[in-house]
Amino acid sequence: MKVGVKRFGEKDIKYFVLTRNDIAMKSVTATYMLNDSIGYIRIKNFGERTYAEMLTSLQQLNLQGADKLVIDLRDNAGGYLESAVQMAEEFLRKDQLIVYTQGRKSPRREYRSRGKGSYQQIPLVVLINEGSASASEIFAGAIQDNDRGTIVGRRSFGKGLVQQQIQFPDGSMIRLTIARYYSPSGRCIQKPFKPGGIAAYEQDMLTRYQHGEFFSQDSIKHTGPAYHTNNGRLVYGGGGITPDIFVPEDTSDVTSYYKEAAMRGLILQYAFKYTDENRQTLKKYTEMKPLSEYLTGRNLVNDFANYAEKNGLRRRNNLINKSHALLENYIYSRIIYNMLDEQAWNQYLNRNDDMIKAAEKVLNSGEAFPKAPAKKEHSTKKKQNKTA
Repeated sequence: MKVGVKRFGEKDIKYFVLTRNDIAMKSVTATYMLNDSIGYIRIKNFGERTYAEMLTSLQQLNLQGADKLVIDLRDNAGGYLESAVQMAEEFLRKDQLIVYTQGRKSPRREYRSRGKGSYQQIPLVVLINEGSASASEIFAGAIQDNDRGTIVGRRSFGKGLVQQQIQFPDGSMIRLTIARYYSPSGRCIQKPFKPGGIAAYEQDMLTRYQHGEFFSQDSIKHTGPAYHTNNGRLVYGGGGITPDIFVPEDTSDVTSYYKEAAMRGLILQYAFKYTDENRQTLKKYTEMKPLSEYLTGRNLVNDFANYAEKNGLRRRNNLINKSHALLENYIYSRIIYNMLDEQAWNQYLNRNDDMIKAAEKVLNSGEAFPKAPAKKEHSTKKKQNKTA
């Protein structure tokens, strides 16, 4: 297939011949050291090679001196169950339950650890948010219910249905839900659905946002029963995995100007335009830190505001000043992504990330392994006779 491409700043169209082929998509998009002892792995989805990629990342971090670990599953919508089970096995002891499936017509099927993992003792923190679903929730639930590590972030999406594909004679297919996924404690990962409540089900994320769940732990409404982890900690059903340590979404600098600029794609367009116009200068920087330092002195937020105004977004200086740090962060991160790769992009965004800070605090304080709740002391009061 022949494709014509007109590049920015060039008059002539360049033609390329494209050949169809399989494109390998990596699940692990970032592997680096947060500090001298904490390794970080970002997993974007769960594919066929996710487990193998994670092992390679773990070996790489091990050579760099990592003795603590953060696994980032934020906005990971899931994928292969087998990959999530394999990953969990790497951290769990022998015969620990990872997940089980059960349905009205489907008998219970358990997935247990074989105890062959090489990282059963490493302090572990798993990051999740409202975009973490399916296989991400299976992994996080296995780590939480077995008290193997600490879950940090916000309540996950709540997607835990087992579906079977049935093919028809004409080649079409139907996906039939036959069971649900349950975490080791017995929690149903799937968020509840009431007959006739399809609108409420589809708007669940918006409802959670409006109720303040993304901003306050007290606003999380657990509709399911209470369960207990292996060492007796209280966890709740009702859909999704609720983290051990809640980190609210920070919207203090979000303004209507920023939202409109982001929603209209103007920030992405500007970042690409700036990258293309300055590629010869930018390509001298091959690492995230020097490139971000160079961009810091370019006053790109003001340049963006001029660009956005030319493209129909009214300039509002007070709102721009309030959202200055957010605009700067977004613009710089996309330029870094354009010039380097997804790992550099993650490194830049994680520099001042609240969840990363919370994870580091847990690991540095030696509290990654959850403790059993303190037993309540029952004291008997002796009645004393009062004498005059």
